[in-house]
Amino acid sequence: MTDLLLQPFQLAFMRDAFAIGAIIAVPTALLSCFLVLKGWSLMGDAVSHAVLPGVVLAYLAGLPLIVGAFGAGMVCALLTGYLDRNSRIKQDTVMGVVFSGMFGLGIILFTSIETDQHLDHVLFGNMLGIGAADLITSGAIAALVSAVLLAKWKDFLLHAFDPGQARSSGLPVAWLHYGLLALLSLTIVSTLSAVGIILAIALLISPGAIAFLLTRRFSAMLALAVAVNLLATFCGTYASFFLDSAPAPTIVLALTALFLLAFLRRLALTRRGERGAAERERSA
Repeated sequence: MTDLLLQPFQLAFMRDAFAIGAIIAVPTALLSCFLVLKGWSLMGDAVSHAVLPGVVLAYLAGLPLIVGAFGAGMVCALLTGYLDRNSRIKQDTVMGVVFSGMFGLGIILFTSIETDQHLDHVLFGNMLGIGAADLITSGAIAALVSAVLLAKWKDFLLHAFDPGQARSSGLPVAWLHYGLLALLSLTIVSTLSAVGIILAIALLISPGAIAFLLTRRFSAMLALAVAVNLLATFCGTYASFFLDSAPAPTIVLALTALFLLAFLRRLALTRRGERGAAERERSA
């Protein structure tokens, strides 16, 4: 029985899957806290879908796929910001138009090229087929993004809550705004080889939403989001071995289950507080 339970750790491709899961869990969890607080969840979705045409164009040009992905992500973010500032349309509507247009362009390019190399992993992930180069690239990006977020989290937090106060405090608001977008694009690039474009959004939203339900302090929210992502990536990858399923969607299901548990706990605490308040009212 013990040998069966330890079998996933005896296979090299499973060990690599566990490693890449742990690597991408940290930056996506940290970034998700800022996206949730700032109301940028749809921005993460937009950028993750908009990188597809950049990936395909980079492949056609013979460039590293991450170069095209980062370039397309930044184009999406900058174009969304420009249209938001210079039109009467709300930001979520602008993001929907931009990312759906870029994703549609990417699908057309994706289906029109003829190649012996499969690019499906860009869409759906390929955790069981990653190599040392993927681990090194994702690790370097994850370390950079995590270091910047942890070093400047107070500045990013003030910018998320009150950009006007951040500006009056002398903070470089424009740099913080576009810096966060650049970090978002980099983080999505680091997840391409693992969970792919379509499922990356779960890692960028769910851990922050779960931590937001469970704690009121932002520092604790950051730590809890990282713990949640690490737990979900480990459990999802481990369970996928025995379920004979792909690790990426299994990880997303694990995150969804954790969110539901956190929501039910918050709901139970809220109802308990309401009952306590009603009892105190009656006794008074």
